[in-house]
Amino acid sequence: MNEDWGNYNHDTYFLLNPNANANAVGKKLADIHRRNQNIDFTKNMNYLMQPLRKLHLYTADGREEGMRIVRIFFIVAVIILLIACINYTNLVTARATKRAKEISMRKIIGAGKANLFWQFMNESFVILLISLLVATVLIYLVMPLYNDIAGKEIVFNPFSKNVLLIYGITLSVTLAMAGIYPAITLSSFKPLEAMKGKLSGLGKNIAFRKILVVIQFTFSIVLIVGTVIIGKQLKYIREKNLGYDKENVFAFNMRELNNHYDAVRAELLKRPGITGVTASGGDIMNQWSSTGDADWDGKTAQQQGFIIIQESIERNFIKEMKLQLTAGNGFTGTPADSTNYILNETAIREMGLKDPVGKRFTFHDKKGTIVGIVKDFHFKSMHSKIEPIILFYNPDWRQRMYVKTTAKDASKAIAAVAKVWKQNNTDYPFDYTFMDDSFNNMYKSDIRIGKLFNCFAVITIFISCLGLFGLAAYMAEQRTKEIGIRKVLGASIPQVWLLLSKDFILLVLISCFIASPVAFYFLTGWLQKYDYRISISPFVFIIAGVAAMIITVITISFQSIKAAVANPVKSLRTE
Repeated sequence: MNEDWGNYNHDTYFLLNPNANANAVGKKLADIHRRNQNIDFTKNMNYLMQPLRKLHLYTADGREEGMRIVRIFFIVAVIILLIACINYTNLVTARATKRAKEISMRKIIGAGKANLFWQFMNESFVILLISLLVATVLIYLVMPLYNDIAGKEIVFNPFSKNVLLIYGITLSVTLAMAGIYPAITLSSFKPLEAMKGKLSGLGKNIAFRKILVVIQFTFSIVLIVGTVIIGKQLKYIREKNLGYDKENVFAFNMRELNNHYDAVRAELLKRPGITGVTASGGDIMNQWSSTGDADWDGKTAQQQGFIIIQESIERNFIKEMKLQLTAGNGFTGTPADSTNYILNETAIREMGLKDPVGKRFTFHDKKGTIVGIVKDFHFKSMHSKIEPIILFYNPDWRQRMYVKTTAKDASKAIAAVAKVWKQNNTDYPFDYTFMDDSFNNMYKSDIRIGKLFNCFAVITIFISCLGLFGLAAYMAEQRTKEIGIRKVLGASIPQVWLLLSKDFILLVLISCFIASPVAFYFLTGWLQKYDYRISISPFVFIIAGVAAMIITVITISFQSIKAAVANPVKSLRTE
């Protein structure tokens, strides 16, 4: 195998000189390869040198597979912090009238604008510092749950250099975002006007607060849509027909069992609970072994770089796994099967063959015949499209056994295989995996992302509702006497509720119209990483809008109904 320049199955690591140019090294390696395998397939070959530090979050060709997820959650974290800042700004400026006389008195007895500005900044700083301490406790409490959902083993140390740096940056940015504007506004009141209850700036003008409400609910609706789309995509993947039967099938690498395969298979089929036994060269759910060593009649110059996935299978594999042959009869059960080849529909299409069954096909310099066409099936993650694959019979490549059972007899089947295993593999533990579990593990990262996104969406909506609840309480308090007069004049509870709620409902409607194109743009980009994906239905945006509206109505109804049912006599008595 060391002399086989057509074998690309192994990762190779190079320790380069500190000042070496990795791209230049890759070109030199490709030149060495061409000198040892000078064929059409290697004419345009190149070696991609990937830094080890990028192996986890980037693909070899530079695509940001994992890094994209890191960035998405960083953006979500910033959005959550921004919404909290918006709430703080909204509530502080909304309640400015409560401090108008205090601020006026301070100005009258000599406090300057700068003194007041720093007073309010210090107040904000104390609130944020307390929040930081509470957050630290919450992180400690939530970290085990986060690690469980994310599949990580992160240890939180609040005194580490990186965490302290993040604390400092977050505190500074949050103070700037949430503290400066209210401090400027509150320190700018004109004392005589404020003493009379007339406030310039945001005290009376609520347009700015409305804009902030629209912004935070736009973010909330985007996250609601994201939660729905991610959930639908993951459901689509789990329920999509893979092209073979994975139910109640467990698999394992055979090791020494391979030397006695036929006898082991015959023995296992006698055991209760086992309905079928077959084998293949690799994992049929995650097959990556490929080759360019294939030739056929009519192969063109443009097809010299044709790559095909290679998978050795037992003669009964197609039947046991319920793959579908669309043409031909498959293997014959005779020695001729060593040169009989079965290709999938994608391979035939890319090869440009018509009526391929019976035509010549050379594989690894072994001349043979195409005896069957198998319907396309998924032998990789659905992040990638179905590629050409060749199924061939070669016992020397056999590695993985598949045992079919029934749900009620699964434990009996496992016990039977474990007994046979101990007789042939005394040095190794019996390690098996059900195909359903393997399938779930393949998309574990996607499932975790979906769960985390759900959690962040709930947090975002909850924080938005807190702000809305506070604003609704303030608006109801400001209009207490107006509501009392309206009730005396005959206004009903629904009319008062509508009076206090209509402005917020309108703001959420505006948020829906803004959030829909934003969500569509970002989620379309996220779905692009799946070759098999759902389409984004307009109903998703309607559902998100209705959900946001219901959440808004529930949030503000408590304060609205409370104000509506209040005794008007008590509301007017203070005048």
